Amino acid sequence: MNTPSEALPGGTWTLGDVPVTRFGYGAMQLAGPWVMGPPADRDGALAVLREAVGLGITHIDTSDAYGPRITNELVREALHPYPESLFIATKVGATRDAQGGWPTARRPEDLRKQVQDNLKSLGVDRLDLVNMRMGDAQGPQPGSITEAFETLAGLQQEGLIRHLGVSNVTGEQVDQARGIAPVVCVQNMYNLAHRHDDDLVGRLAAENIAYVPFFPLGGFTPLQSKALSRVADRLGATPMSVALAWLMQRSPNILLIPGTSSTAHLRENIAGAGLSLSADDAAELDTIGH
Repeated sequence: MNTPSEALPGGTWTLGDVPVTRFGYGAMQLAGPWVMGPPADRDGALAVLREAVGLGITHIDTSDAYGPRITNELVREALHPYPESLFIATKVGATRDAQGGWPTARRPEDLRKQVQDNLKSLGVDRLDLVNMRMGDAQGPQPGSITEAFETLAGLQQEGLIRHLGVSNVTGEQVDQARGIAPVVCVQNMYNLAHRHDDDLVGRLAAENIAYVPFFPLGGFTPLQSKALSRVADRLGATPMSVALAWLMQRSPNILLIPGTSSTAHLRENIAGAGLSLSADDAAELDTIGH
């Protein structure tokens, strides 16, 4: 399912019918503080997006809720007309309030509006991938995904969406969604210190479904661990580089979308994800999340 790539670590993975680089780019950090408002350095933000594509990245993750609208508008300004190889994933299921919160918005009319907003701000007639975001800021929560996912499946049938995914979901919600329409990816929080989806990662790999960890470096609370620091010191690398390399080697269906607003940091992330971890390194790192 994945093929070698000379330019980026991890090669490629096929999302639905589209080969994408396993090392992707998450655009959330391009908005202002707490993902609200414009970036302090707009030209820098545009440069990062162009650098990502220039380095061969073909998978960019964004959402009209980031900013709101800010990151989608930056993606469009930097990259439109989009290269044929570029695959842009977005998500729906939440909006933003004046306080920077993420209120849920999952009624059929809410989801249709969010899809239309993403189409408009990205400047496309069809979205490559829409992830249905469930749960809340605390993580996945029990409950039915059926009505929301049926709405997206209907929009897919109308030709507005190419592929569907789910985000911030339980294993049961993944199964519910798959009973409605094909699911090409699951996007949940997962990293060295948060291993709750270990079994799900393996189950999805067996079904050729991608797993896309958000907050691969810990999000707003960066990963810290003595074991991680020890391995990093042995390899002469940063802890964050080792954390990315561990994810890349964890399973072939894991697609990375680390975010940054710096071209230098983008290159560091790529180099970090390409580190080779020995069996002993991996065994020591595996103690962190257990």
